[in-house]
Amino acid sequence: MENNVWESSKGKKRRREEETAPESTDFDQILSLEKSLTFSDTMIALRIMRAQFPQIDKVSIRPFILRSQLYSSVKDRTQVDRDLESLKREKEVRIFKLNTGQDDHAIMFSDDYLNQIERVQKRLQEKKLGNLEVFEWFKTHVIDFKLEPSIEHQELWTLLSLGGNVKDEHISLLINAGLLTRQLIDPNMYWFSIPNIGSILKGLSQGRKEVLSLLNRRRYKEMMLALLEKKRLRLSPLDMRFHLRDLIGSGHLKTVQTPTGLVVQVSKD
Repeated sequence: MENNVWESSKGKKRRREEETAPESTDFDQILSLEKSLTFSDTMIALRIMRAQFPQIDKVSIRPFILRSQLYSSVKDRTQVDRDLESLKREKEVRIFKLNTGQDDHAIMFSDDYLNQIERVQKRLQEKKLGNLEVFEWFKTHVIDFKLEPSIEHQELWTLLSLGGNVKDEHISLLINAGLLTRQLIDPNMYWFSIPNIGSILKGLSQGRKEVLSLLNRRRYKEMMLALLEKKRLRLSPLDMRFHLRDLIGSGHLKTVQTPTGLVVQVSKD
C-alpha cells in the first residue's frame, strides 16, 4: 500500500508540473488529504509527505517536512518525538530549528540535506570562489558528528580543524552559503540551516495567515476539507495541503467528521 501511495504521489507531481488539473481521478482519491490525513507510522508519514512536497519554481530546495505536519498525521505525538529522536541518532534525518515560530522545526532526510549542500557547493565552484574545501570538512567532520540542531563556535572550529587549517573566512562562507545561522541570543552559537530556504519560510508565514484569513471570513469559520484543499494560495509557494497539515498539527485548525466528509474549522482561542 505504501508503494502504491508513493508511486501515486510521483504521478501527482508530474501532473502538477504539466499544469493539468483533472477534476476527479483515482489518483486524486488516493492523494486527497481527506483520504491520507493520518498514518500509523512516523516513517511512512515522512516518506509520503516527502513525495508530496510541492514543486517550487525558481528555488532549488530538497523536500522538508514540518514537525507540526507529523503531529497532524500521527495521532501519538510522544511517539512522533521518540521516532524522530531515533531517526536522528541513526542519521536517517536531520532536524532544523526554523525562525518562523518558537516551536517550528523542519525535518529533512539526510541524503536530501547532503544533496542540498552539494548543490550549493557546485554553484560556488562555478563562481570560482576560494576556501571551498570547508564544505568537505563540514560534511565529513561536522554534520556526521554533530546531530543536534545547533553548535557552539569553538566546537564547530574544532571539528572543522579535523579537515584542515580553519580560518574565519571558512566560517563566513558556511554562513553565507546558508548552512549556518548565528543565534540572536548568543552569537557564539549557530543553528544548522537549510540553504535556499529563506524565501520559502517567508511564504510559509504568509500562507499560514492567508489560510486562517480565508476561514475566518466564512460565516462559521469552517469549510469542507475536500473543497479547501483545492484552493490556490496567492502568497505562498507551498500548496494548500502543506499548510493544512501544518495548521492542524499546530492546533490553529481542527477537523470534524460529518456525514458529508471532514470539515476544517478554526480552533477557538
